Amino acid sequence: MQLINLFDFEERARKKLPTPVWDYYSSGAHDEITLKENRSAYDKICLRYRVLVDVSERYLSTKILGHTLSMPVIVAPMAFQAMAHPEGELATVRAVGGAGTIMVASTLSNCSIEQIMQVASGPVWFQLYIYKDRSVTKSLVERAEAAGCSALVVTVDLPVSGRRERDVRNRFALPKGLQMGNFVAPEMASMPKHADQSGLTAYAAALFDPSVSWKDLEWLRSITKLPILLKGIVRGDDASMAVENGVDGIIVSNHGGRQLDTSPATIEVLREVAQAVNGRAELLVDGGIRRGTDVVKAIALGAKAVLVGRPILWGLVNGGGDGVAQVLDILRSEIDQAMALCGCCSVSDITLDLIGERIAVKELS
Repeated sequence: MQLINLFDFEERARKKLPTPVWDYYSSGAHDEITLKENRSAYDKICLRYRVLVDVSERYLSTKILGHTLSMPVIVAPMAFQAMAHPEGELATVRAVGGAGTIMVASTLSNCSIEQIMQVASGPVWFQLYIYKDRSVTKSLVERAEAAGCSALVVTVDLPVSGRRERDVRNRFALPKGLQMGNFVAPEMASMPKHADQSGLTAYAAALFDPSVSWKDLEWLRSITKLPILLKGIVRGDDASMAVENGVDGIIVSNHGGRQLDTSPATIEVLREVAQAVNGRAELLVDGGIRRGTDVVKAIALGAKAVLVGRPILWGLVNGGGDGVAQVLDILRSEIDQAMALCGCCSVSDITLDLIGERIAVKELS
């Protein structure tokens, strides 16, 4: 089957991957309601397109934190990419650089941040978990900055790990031969199988700091000169608090539906967060983006760009870096087409008046 959209890549990846790996990548928390809503919420929004606009020339580029992106798409942080392809994050970062956009490298990458930056040809941001041992966190920040990362993305929606029941059933642990590339000590670099839970859940419970609060942003700012973005915000008041605490960017995210099940779909809260931020920080969104029209809807509702996660993994499974490049090319083509059909020549033309809601029409009795 020719792979012509992101759903095709997903279906083929499902057939290729071992069940524990597929379940780890694709699953959500508990009943996976938020996981499904992240996607289905986009289908409830319609685009009220403009006509008779000269769209013979279109420009997809945008600028975020000083970087000019070829399109308003960033690759989200995703752990353990070597489960999808032997080159893991190295294949991804090469493809992302070739596509002219940004990769966010995970703390829990299989490749170290130094290895990733050695092959990067474009900007890389570093996603950060706050460890109980603050010297570990400080070391990660210093290494990311020294390696050439241009921003920190702090995940703030994981005080404890969400219960991903598929991982519990599989007793998820890294396959033999893989470890977390940013660490050397065995207790930091690996997660043994556990008799009654996911190994990653046990890892997070043992090492991540559940006491992190707003006051810790001041400490983080004191140890780095990099811009700081917070990932995991779904409320306007939290967004305002983030801006007041001097963050440079906000990512509206519910961790891909993997943390608190029944939390809202990100696109549903994006407008509220955008109004609270009011242009005072960069605003991004992730969760459920699979089509170019989704990207247009997110930008119209206030995002500067979107982050795409799982489809990148499906590209990695289906061809390594070439597969990732193909996924990004498909998205680029779909965004371009959606902009043309909406009467938008540039990303700045994508405005709120394009957004409408689908109305269910009752049958006449």
